Amino acid sequence: MGGTQAGRAIRGDGGRGGLGNVLSGLAVAIGFVLFLGGFVWGALVYQPYTVPTDSMLPTVKPGDRVLAQRIDGGEVRRGDVVIFTDTAWSDSPMVKRVVGVGGDTVKCCGAGGRLTVNGKELDEPYIEQEKLDVVGAPDAGASRTAFEVTVPEGNLFLLGDRRGASLDSRAHLQEAGQGTVARSAVSARVDAVAWPSVSMLERPQTYAGLPGGISRSGPLRLQLTAVLAGAALVVLGAAYGPVVRVLGRGRRRERAGAR
Repeated sequence: MGGTQAGRAIRGDGGRGGLGNVLSGLAVAIGFVLFLGGFVWGALVYQPYTVPTDSMLPTVKPGDRVLAQRIDGGEVRRGDVVIFTDTAWSDSPMVKRVVGVGGDTVKCCGAGGRLTVNGKELDEPYIEQEKLDVVGAPDAGASRTAFEVTVPEGNLFLLGDRRGASLDSRAHLQEAGQGTVARSAVSARVDAVAWPSVSMLERPQTYAGLPGGISRSGPLRLQLTAVLAGAALVVLGAAYGPVVRVLGRGRRRERAGAR
């Protein structure tokens, strides 16, 4: 009788252990899929880019490593920080903020030294404030250079966030298109700073009320969630076996001591 009960106990423990091993193996497998899938998805959607100049301070700093979502120029909205290449500006990719799209009238400066788009004054908390050399302007504002540009259809008007030190559309006002760049020149939209700090770039709400609104954030948060969840499942699944063995040895010692 005692041998039969012991055999049942052993089979019962083995059954539970077998189910646990199956579940832990499943957790590890799902974890690997999420972990690797998140990385592969990210590599397909995003491209890393090192910011070369200080023209986008304080949003991004020179040397910052950013993650930029690969997009078509038709997806660009006002307020986006984009990477583009225009040989009239430079042979290298550049990073600037879109403040006007085709059909917009972009002007500086309005009342209070602010940039206006189609007559609407913009609240730009992302720019580096500076003293303006514009008659009647306050101590800080949107641009030292006064201008008014109607953006051709299919083009973009681009400014750096450090308005006092950015060679942007204002430096090309006398050229064809008045400093605007074709949408097709855009290759990516910056979603986050990845190094040396980690932060997401939020879409400026000041553009939300204009036609077309603002763009949605890319899938970076979802990709990071998949990677982190996958890593957690792999660790938990892999830890199941050692934990069970340690607990099992502890129970056996307790039983041996009780005898």
